[in-house]
Amino acid sequence: MTGMIAVILIFSVPIIKTITKHFEHKEQIKGQRVNAELELEKLKYENFVIETEKMKLQLEQMKLESPVEDINNLLK
Repeated sequence: MTGMIAVILIFSVPIIKTITKHFEHKEQIKGQRVNAELELEKLKYENFVIETEKMKLQLEQMKLESPVEDINNLLK
């Protein structure tokens, strides 16, 4: 009986070590995924800001061009 317990203990240590390494690796991958998602969200936000600024400039340009077109239409 004691021999059987010793054999079980001897073989369980490497199995537990392998399982623990697996869980650590899994958590490491999750951490990398979270970092990648965070970087993606930063890029999305930067893109949003750039597009918003571009749209503001286009709107301002349209406002500046609009009175000139109105005057040209009145002169015709």
